[in-house]
Amino acid sequence: MEIMADRVVLIHYTLKDDNGAVLDSSAGGEPLAYIQGHGNLVPGLEKALEGQQEGSTLAVSIAPADGYGVRDEGLIQRVPKRSLQGAGELKKGMQFQARTEDGMRLFTVTAVVGDMVTLDGNHPLADQTLNFDVEVVTVREATGEELEHGHVHGAGGHHH
Repeated sequence: MEIMADRVVLIHYTLKDDNGAVLDSSAGGEPLAYIQGHGNLVPGLEKALEGQQEGSTLAVSIAPADGYGVRDEGLIQRVPKRSLQGAGELKKGMQFQARTEDGMRLFTVTAVVGDMVTLDGNHPLADQTLNFDVEVVTVREATGEELEHGHVHGAGGHHH
């Protein structure tokens, strides 16, 4: 079966940076399950998978603009510690999600100086080319419930 919008796809993948270092992989685990065309993958990978068949393998290089984005210095901000009440002791490298006017965003603490905290709202892989090796394991029609909920149910997906 061919990968197209509203189909459930299970893939095994390995993600490497330009130096060949493995950043993430499903090897030795369950395949990643997603619904094609619902923005569950970075745009470049979803586009590269469109039209592929069950059993296909591909190597694809995704430019930052089609991956986790180009680094935006406007997403770096300094805020007073008091504005992050309930976060516990703030340390460099900590990550947390916060609601922004653009929806939920992951922030990384990049510095804590005095009572000020520097937060970076760029994805940790922003500005990086993403090199994927992918094996398409299974392709099937999504159920009405999966389409309504926006995620895969059952094996490799979400369990209610």
